[in-house]
Amino acid sequence: MQVILLEKLVNLGKLGDVVKVKVGFARNYLIPQGKAKRATPANIAEFELRRAELEKTESEVLASAQEQAAKMQGLMVQITQKAGVDGKLFGSVTNVDITEALQAQGFPIQKAAIRMPHGPLKQVGDYNISVVLHSDVITNITVSVLGES
Repeated sequence: MQVILLEKLVNLGKLGDVVKVKVGFARNYLIPQGKAKRATPANIAEFELRRAELEKTESEVLASAQEQAAKMQGLMVQITQKAGVDGKLFGSVTNVDITEALQAQGFPIQKAAIRMPHGPLKQVGDYNISVVLHSDVITNITVSVLGES
């Protein structure tokens, strides 16, 4: 199925690109989320009329993400979990825990924005975690996992 993208999507294309995607991906994700429309002649003509408005909106979102990234750069988040004497956690620290800690500090981040390349944190210590605020804006924070007995 051919769709026209209404915003920039990683590994797919940028605003205004006409791309071919699987029918299920378009029908179940892209179109309901407002990220794309079917690439019919009428929709392409309508997109061209709205292109300036969509580009302005996208640039505002990008500027907002860059501003938030500047505030978050070098941020340290402390999370306390129960741990054994050897520093191994009884549970684990997941992206949900990090999201809650960030929201407590005044940063409204969605859990899908937290990138944990090695999976959940299972040891006491400091970890560098990436936060993807926009497809072009990635910032790093430090998560300090503290153990309590």
